[in-house]
Amino acid sequence: MQRRAFLHILSVAVAGAGMLCAQALAADAFPGKPVRILVGFSPGGSNDIVARLIAPKLAEGLGQQVMVENRPGAGGNIAVSALLSAPADGHTLLMCTTGTLSIQPHLVKSMPFDPEKDLVAVTQIIDAPYMLMVNARLPVSTVQELVAYARNRPGELNFASSGAGTGSHLAGEMLKSRTGIDIVHIAYKGTGQAMADVLEGAVSMIFDQPVSSMQYARAGKLRALAVAGPKRLAAFPEVPTVMEAGIAEFEPVTWSGICAARNTPPAAIERIQREIAKVLAMPGIARRLVQDGLEPVGSTPARFHDFLVANKRTWGKVIESTDLKPE
Repeated sequence: MQRRAFLHILSVAVAGAGMLCAQALAADAFPGKPVRILVGFSPGGSNDIVARLIAPKLAEGLGQQVMVENRPGAGGNIAVSALLSAPADGHTLLMCTTGTLSIQPHLVKSMPFDPEKDLVAVTQIIDAPYMLMVNARLPVSTVQELVAYARNRPGELNFASSGAGTGSHLAGEMLKSRTGIDIVHIAYKGTGQAMADVLEGAVSMIFDQPVSSMQYARAGKLRALAVAGPKRLAAFPEVPTVMEAGIAEFEPVTWSGICAARNTPPAAIERIQREIAKVLAMPGIARRLVQDGLEPVGSTPARFHDFLVANKRTWGKVIESTDLKPE
């Protein structure tokens, strides 16, 4: 009996050592080919800009080419479908966003995927507050002036978003519900397309992340009225918050991160997270993100997962405060 027990313990130890060796080999083997980061929106938006900012340095860390592919449409769901159609080996990743994972589950009755079952959290890249931008020809300089102007012209002003059910859409709906103004939502397939029409004046305003819009404000083509977050941004201290304008509890802060498909090997996920965290800690990258009004994060998979659960609940409460209903 003692010999049999010893052999059992020995076999368990050998099996455990084998698993550890296999995991080590998997970590060493990944990546074995170029890595793709899928962005669910058209070029020129904040997610696209951030993905392309980190891709070259991530490629150096991984020792493989890192390509950014835009798969715009359906509020990011087309990119999710492309991710889930690819092998779950870590070589195809998703630039996951607030709209796709935290907002749409509350607004779409029949989601084409289950965020909690089909995706795996890898790391949060940034926190990204929105700024309320208006076309420079619109005769308003503050949020209070915008609200008064819109009240005198019900249904005449419109606001752009990077897609129905995205954070920029919800921020506009929050402004409507909190102030009682009547402005019309126009959805695009990404920030780049939306911004083009705001710049031309075909659309009056947009809630956008500074990284993709402040260049136009500095050039005098847009006017930054307020930060839709809990505090002013260090990069733009002169721009007040929406709450400073008297609109209480207006904090639709968004985020971007990296997700992988279910069943992606843990060793690959850990390697990707580790390399992205290194990139975000590089002084040049961190400085660029902060200058663009973004906050680098680089969280662990476990911490990002917990954040996603809480953030989905937060946005559910935001949606309850608007007139939006699931469709």
